[in-house]
Amino acid sequence: MKNYFDLTGRNAMIFGGAGGLGKLIAQAYAEAGANVAIASRGEEKLKAACEELKAATGKEFRYYVCDATDEAGVEAVAKQANEDMGPVTILVNSQGINKKVPVFDFPIEEFNNVMNANVTSILITAKHFGKYMKEAGYGKIVNVSSVRGKIATRGPGNAAYCSSKGAEDMLTKVLAAEFGPYGITVNAFGPNIMKTPMMTKVFEMRAKEANVTVEEYLRQQGASLPLRRMSDPDDCVGTALFLAAPASDFLTGNILYPDGGLTAVG
Repeated sequence: MKNYFDLTGRNAMIFGGAGGLGKLIAQAYAEAGANVAIASRGEEKLKAACEELKAATGKEFRYYVCDATDEAGVEAVAKQANEDMGPVTILVNSQGINKKVPVFDFPIEEFNNVMNANVTSILITAKHFGKYMKEAGYGKIVNVSSVRGKIATRGPGNAAYCSSKGAEDMLTKVLAAEFGPYGITVNAFGPNIMKTPMMTKVFEMRAKEANVTVEEYLRQQGASLPLRRMSDPDDCVGTALFLAAPASDFLTGNILYPDGGLTAVG
C-alpha cells in the first residue's frame, strides 16, 4: 500500500521554523523522512531550535538567517538551500506578526508592517522557491493562515491581522491557480487561537480585562467550541503534514481549519 504520509527524500524549508508551530512542523516533517531546513531572522533562536530538533529526532537540521520580507535575502536563501540540499520541494510559510490596536488609533505604518510580514512575505518566498519547484516539476507550498481570515473578531484591535489573513487566503488560491500547471500545490490551514508564545501577552491582557486568571480565561474560551477546549500547536501538525505529503497531491487552493469547530458555529 502506498505510504500517503511518507516524505522520504523530500527537502523542506520552514520559514518561521525557529519556534512555536513552525518548529513542531519541522520536527514532524523530519520524522516523516524529509530533510528539513528552518529560516528566521534570529540566528541564536535558529541555532537553539536546531539543537532541540536534533535531540528530538536524531536528525541534522540546516538553518538560514533570513527576513522573509527581504526579497533579495529570500532569493539568496532559495538559491543556497537548493544548492545545499538539492531541490527544495516543500515550502512552509509559518512566519508572521500580530499588532492589536483599535482602528481609531492604528498607525498606518504598523498596519503595513503586518501586511508585509503576513502577506507580502508569502508572495516573496513562493516566487523564489517556486522557481526551483517549477524546474523540479513538483512542489508543495503550505501557508499557515488563521480562522481570522474567514471570520472577524467582535472586539477591537484586529483590523490588520484579520485583513492580512483574508489576503493570505486569497493569495493561496491565486498561487494555486498559477502554479498548478507546474505540478505545485498551494494550500493553507487556518488554526483557531492557540496557546503559543506570541499569544501570551494577549491572553494576559484579555484575562485581566475579564478579571479572571489566564487559566480560567483559556478554559472559558475553549468551552465555547464544539470540542470544548483550546487549541495547542500540536493540533495543527497533522494538517501541516497532510498538506506536504502525497496524500494531498490532488488538493490545491484550499484552506483547511483545524479549529475545534469554530468555523462550523462561529
